[in-house]
Amino acid sequence: MQSQKLAGPKAGPAAQRFIDIAEIKEDTVVLKDGTLRAVVLVSSINFALKSEDEQSAIISQYVSFLNALEYPLQIVIQSRRLNIDKYIDRLRENEKSQTNELLRAQISDYCAFVQELVTLGQIMQKQFFVVVPYNPLSDLRKGFFQRLSEVFSPALSVKLAEDRFLKRRADLVSRVGHILGGLQSMGLKAVMLDTQGLIELFYRVYNPDVFDTQKMQDTNKLGVSDNIAVA
Repeated sequence: MQSQKLAGPKAGPAAQRFIDIAEIKEDTVVLKDGTLRAVVLVSSINFALKSEDEQSAIISQYVSFLNALEYPLQIVIQSRRLNIDKYIDRLRENEKSQTNELLRAQISDYCAFVQELVTLGQIMQKQFFVVVPYNPLSDLRKGFFQRLSEVFSPALSVKLAEDRFLKRRADLVSRVGHILGGLQSMGLKAVMLDTQGLIELFYRVYNPDVFDTQKMQDTNKLGVSDNIAVA
């Protein structure tokens, strides 16, 4: 009884148990069920400022884009309060190095104005993502038995064998290329997130309160070469 009291309560289950991600490597998210995900960062356009003809063209391209899909997509929108700390820090540095008293006072007033504007206006920063999945059973280009043979067996390790991973990743990248072409046809800029971008994205999702104060290091500086295991 005494030893149990000294040991204290047992630690609870690790948070990784409740996350579906097995690992992140080679610009790809590997889930615990063996399926893959790629994340595409997409720009925005001001649809309201477009002319009627331009709006009709965008809608037509969007319809064509949806009709050409043979697999599901997930569209994610992140809204976060705009963080201008780095911008303010640069202004403060310029203020300190400024020899002109008038310019120094103007920089100080401008900093105060921007900070008050962001605080009172609740200015939000939005980011748009398209999540592209790959599941061997959903690839209609392959035969049923070929797709069935690629299903990840629960008895095996969670991590994919390297050759199987590379084959699935090649199919996923092909899908991403199709998605990028469809998005660009609507006048949107899109780019597939690399490994560092994916890790930072999920770190920001799962740690929203500390992301701004505890920045992540580059993955190469962490001593893990382009392969981060999450679970």
